[in-house]
Amino acid sequence: MTELESLQERALQICGMYDELNLRTTGRAWTREDLMLGFVGDVGDLAKQVMAAEGRRELPGGREALAHELADCLWSVLVLARRCDFDLAAEFTRTMAGVERRVAARLDALPPAD
Repeated sequence: MTELESLQERALQICGMYDELNLRTTGRAWTREDLMLGFVGDVGDLAKQVMAAEGRRELPGGREALAHELADCLWSVLVLARRCDFDLAAEFTRTMAGVERRVAARLDALPPAD
């Protein structure tokens, strides 16, 4: 099992706990849409923490709060990938290969930096 797969399995264990909690408290587990909306909220929290790290706003927590928000966002991506039935490692590899080709082509078309 790769490290990414291990992280994804852990994320899914926690998601299962949330599903049980939500079933008991609201009568339903979160859908992919609910997970996505939660992710959007986490991205907003991450943006605030990055701004605080850059000195653009005051927030408590420092680096620990920033690390927490990064982990929250990763959790959402790992769970959403599985819930959408994607092999995230394979998709990441494929996507980065395409990005690398496009950036390399653009760099090749430019004069060298001074």
